[in-house]
Order: sequence, then C-alpha cells, then structure tokens
Amino acid sequence: MDTEQHFPLRSTVAILSRGDAAARADATPQNSRFVRVFEALAAAGIEARPVIYDETFADAVRDQLLAVDGVLVWVDPIHQGKTRADLDPLLRDVAARGPWVSAHPDVILKMGVKEVLYRTRHLGWGADTHRYDTTASFRAEFPSRLQTDGPRVLKQNRGNGGQGVWKVEAIAEASAMVRVLHATRGSLPEDMPLDAFIARCEPYFGWGGCIIDQAFQSRLPDGMIRCYMSGSKVAGFGQQRIKALIPPPPEGPDAAEAQPGPRIMHGPDAPPFQALRRSMENEWTPQMMDTLDIDESSLPVIWDADFLYGPRNAAGADTYVLCEINASSCFAIPEEAPAAIARTVKHRLLTTQEAGSGR
Repeated sequence: MDTEQHFPLRSTVAILSRGDAAARADATPQNSRFVRVFEALAAAGIEARPVIYDETFADAVRDQLLAVDGVLVWVDPIHQGKTRADLDPLLRDVAARGPWVSAHPDVILKMGVKEVLYRTRHLGWGADTHRYDTTASFRAEFPSRLQTDGPRVLKQNRGNGGQGVWKVEAIAEASAMVRVLHATRGSLPEDMPLDAFIARCEPYFGWGGCIIDQAFQSRLPDGMIRCYMSGSKVAGFGQQRIKALIPPPPEGPDAAEAQPGPRIMHGPDAPPFQALRRSMENEWTPQMMDTLDIDESSLPVIWDADFLYGPRNAAGADTYVLCEINASSCFAIPEEAPAAIARTVKHRLLTTQEAGSGR
C-alpha cells in the first residue's frame, strides 16, 4: 500500500517542555533547544508547535494539547523541586481525548523508572538487583545484603540527574557504619551510621514508591554507553567517562579531575557498538516489551538506555549492565536522532489516522 497518499495534509504535534511564563511567551521553534527536532518534523511534512508547561498555567496548556494530533514530551521527573505529579494526570486526560502522547505517563511508569531494573533483571542486561517496597523491608533486608554482597547502589524509583542515587559500602573497622556517596555533581563521601542513612532514604517511598538496590559495578570508571532509541530502533549512541559515584580527588569535587568527560555522540551505525545494537534491537527491547506488556506503538518516540560495562565474558568481550532508562526527557541527542524521531512520528500519525478511519 502506498501510505504516502493517505498521510494527512496538515498534521500537527506539540513539543512540550517545562518553563515559566516568560519562556512560554517567547517560545518559537527557532529559539527552542529542540530546534533540530522541529526542522526534522517540518522536513517530514509535520507542523510542530512549542508548548511550555508549568502548573500555574496548566489549563491553557491542556487546551493547546487538545488542538494537535500528537504530543512529544520533554519534562524531567524532578526539576528545581517540581515533579510531574500534576502533569501526568493532564497528559493522561489529553491522550484519552484523542491526541497520542509520547512518552505516555503509563509507559513511563513501566519502563522509565528504576523499577525496570528489577522487573527486567532476568534479561541479558540484568545484574544482581533487588527491590524494597516498604521501609520495613528496606530495614530488614538491606543491612545483611550490604555486609555479605559488598558495595551496593541504591536508587529512588523516580528521579534524574543523580538525585536519590547512592553508592553505599560498609566500613569494615566500624560496626554499623557506612560510607555513602550521592550521585549528584559535587558530592563528597560521608561516613554515617547505617540506621541514619536508612532514615535519610525513607522519603523515597513516597512519590516513587520503592527503592531499587543493585550491585556496584567495578568497571564504572571505564565509562557509560547511552543507547538512544526511537521506538524499537537504535537512533545513536553516546559515550562518556562519568564521575558520579566515584570519590573525588584530594583537591575536591571542583577539581578538573573530578569533572565528567564530554559525551561523544555516534550514529546508529558506529562500529564499536554494533554488538550492543543487535542486542537492543533483536533481544532486549522485544523481551522488555513482553515483560512489561508494552506494544511497539507505545514505545517512546525517543528514549535511551544507559549501560555500564559489566564483567568481560569468557571470550574477553564486553558485557553491558543496564543502570537506567530515560523516557521522560531524553536530551541531548545524537545528530542522527531528529530524523529518526520524525520518521517515528510520521508512522505514528499515519497509524492513528488509519485506525480512526477503520482501515
């Protein structure tokens, strides 16, 4: 079937991001940080409109979103103390009234939270991972696991920028004491009673609902590989030497040695990452979809999976351990990604149109 002849003559999507009233008043495709996405969508024959969100003018945003065919969302789970607690119900309501939303809040709750590390721990990207659903289970299970299994990484279920992510290790010479290091930039190691640290983490059982516990990966200093996905296909890679959860040098967290390296972007065909690409496209993403009950048309238009290097296998090849999936606000992106986004959006619009016409 020649799908091009059925594509709507004037399809519109909103690109939704957070900002204040001034940013909302001044927003244009040209001054947006998503300008390359706007350009790629325009080249595909799709009109895209910038929509700035804040809780103080949510009703006006709702009206804008109901006037388009689709919504692409770039809003972090936590930003300057604000969460998505009000935005997510708004997006659910908009999606229920017609426009498709990517990523839909219900899809984010399946794959874009740290709990995905526990639910998919049996896949090839999995590691030694546990989940604590209550403060009681955290207090009962974590201390013995820390003593027997070595350093752990605790993660609040919803967050970004390293917020609520901690490396925890027992201090051998001090009973019931731990050394903790927050993943946020500028953090310093801190020695404290384990009971006090557990109390510090208790608020994570609020909005996020659980804490995820993973084994610390000793190859963390080797860097992180970010695999960018558009739907079920790889759209590029990012490679970076990260410093989160690595103690700073004696000069302190502001020293040059303590700063992360640049993220080096690569296209989807970059030779060093083809084994990872095959695993993502042919195995892990389909298996994740099956495990989490996500159909392909509901996968985010842009998302990424962050991998640390795991132990080398018997042949000496790298293995990869998933440390998080970003589905709420995946940016910056490789230069090849905007075109991939536009292709996926065009396909989603066409599919939605055909479903609506009964074809």
